[in-house]
Amino acid sequence: MNGAVSSWDLSVGVDGPGTRFVVFTAGCPLRCRYCQNPETWRMRDGRQVSTDELMDEIGRYRRFISVAGGGVTISGGEPLLQPRFTAEVLRRCRESGLHTALDTSGLLGVRATDALLADTDLVLLDIKSYDPATYRRVTGGPVAPTLRFARRLAELGRPTWVRFVLVPGLTDAPDNVDALARFVAGLGNVERVDVLPFHRMAAGKYERLGLRFPLAHVAPPDQELLDRVHAQFRAYDVASI
Repeated sequence: MNGAVSSWDLSVGVDGPGTRFVVFTAGCPLRCRYCQNPETWRMRDGRQVSTDELMDEIGRYRRFISVAGGGVTISGGEPLLQPRFTAEVLRRCRESGLHTALDTSGLLGVRATDALLADTDLVLLDIKSYDPATYRRVTGGPVAPTLRFARRLAELGRPTWVRFVLVPGLTDAPDNVDALARFVAGLGNVERVDVLPFHRMAAGKYERLGLRFPLAHVAPPDQELLDRVHAQFRAYDVASI
């Protein structure tokens, strides 16, 4: 089975526990204003890679990532845009004894079969905003499918880390953060929320691709804002990093 893959890399601490082999699939239905990987937007820009080839590449790092308490994360782009390919890679990794993680916006959660999720040790669920209007401003899409997918993960008892990008003036409204914290607290399967401070490190990518970076004028959140947001999650007994 083949899939469109933009790239792969090793990461530590940001794409699941330990050292991770991260596969960036090509193609994404959203256009997040702060996207750090615009090169992954279009599936046709990815390279066709077979699951055998990808497993061979993962095998080169198997001992290293295993000793480091890590595993394999399928990211993107949006990996559920290629559900069969993603499911096959997750299945083969899990059968080989590697910890598996799926990084998804949840927009296409209906494409994730129960079998795919059973082969996923950890879901990294990107909830860009709880407020529907803000979510659409950030991504161009609806938030409802993501929230439905979050509830399904809770019903299945799949361990989940929620990821929330904090953008001053865009996602930082107290009511928006409070609603997200309350929602997450009610799920029961979320181990933590990663509050990711917005940054502009991808601006060079946009320039090289001939694209305008929509948030070039926005400064990263200051410590006071970060402290306030973490306190809001703590108020609902939600661990945030």
